[in-house]
Amino acid sequence: MANDPTPIDSVVLQWLLDTDPALRWQVERDLADEPEHVWQATRARVATEGMGAALLAHQDADGQWAGGAYFPAGFDWDSEEAQEGQPWTATTWTLNTLREFGLDAAALAGTAEKLAANARWEYDDLPYWGGEVDACINGFTLANGPWLGADVDAIATWFAEHQMAEGGWNCEWVQGSVRSSFHSTLNALKGILEWEERTGDTRLRPARHAAHDYLLRRRMLYRESTGELVAPWATHFGYPFRHVYSALNVMDYLRRASLLEGTAPDDRASDAIGIIRAAQQPDGSWLQERRHPGRVWFELDVPVGAPSPWLTFLSLRVLRWWDSVA
Repeated sequence: MANDPTPIDSVVLQWLLDTDPALRWQVERDLADEPEHVWQATRARVATEGMGAALLAHQDADGQWAGGAYFPAGFDWDSEEAQEGQPWTATTWTLNTLREFGLDAAALAGTAEKLAANARWEYDDLPYWGGEVDACINGFTLANGPWLGADVDAIATWFAEHQMAEGGWNCEWVQGSVRSSFHSTLNALKGILEWEERTGDTRLRPARHAAHDYLLRRRMLYRESTGELVAPWATHFGYPFRHVYSALNVMDYLRRASLLEGTAPDDRASDAIGIIRAAQQPDGSWLQERRHPGRVWFELDVPVGAPSPWLTFLSLRVLRWWDSVA
């Protein structure tokens, strides 16, 4: 039997409610237990206020952002900027953010068609909605397609055909890798789950379960061969997640998958939950621990070292789910 949801400190809850509509509506729904008409009204504001509206204002007439699919147009791979980090302003990254903000796809009416006509992947000039060879990019596109009404069925088939023997995926398979990657597997899982939720198509569910097992055998954090922590990035939290694996990122996914399928948490994820709990500060918040360097339209969260509303919300939501059903 499920337990009652863990109460949220009233001061922390109010702090989270005093935020951009992109975050506020999710706090209202998932932490404050507001009725649907309340959080839906806040969600509708994402298109016209705050960060959501600001990102929409940067869209190009041809449907893209920054003139490129995954990288800004004219990005110089030999530049100092390229050495510092991936830019986050191009089409795919902006769509990811707007979708995660809960933007109604109606605000992007016509975008799917414009991208089909105008956007090409930097890899081999491939058409946008057909995907390319990178598992993370294909995971993002598989998620964004049904949200905007694009046909991404070919990408779903691609995932079924490119799953590795141990259960996951690796973006470096084209360079000959035969080992699954934590990062690639999680980004694939998130895309498949989003596609499954929006389309109702469950044909990739066995593949998704196999990828779950790949991570759960490693208790979400460790190398199967040695039992050592896979890397420091697994326990350091930063918002936005971008493409980077962490205990919080994977548990946010696992929560969503569990709610979709009505399954209980797996005890093999308890170490990841422990990492999340341990990161909570005495005031009830979670700190921004890292930033992923690279060009942005504007900052979506606080600087490193500051209490992060986004990370606090995501952590509390995961713990509330775990504690209520574990």
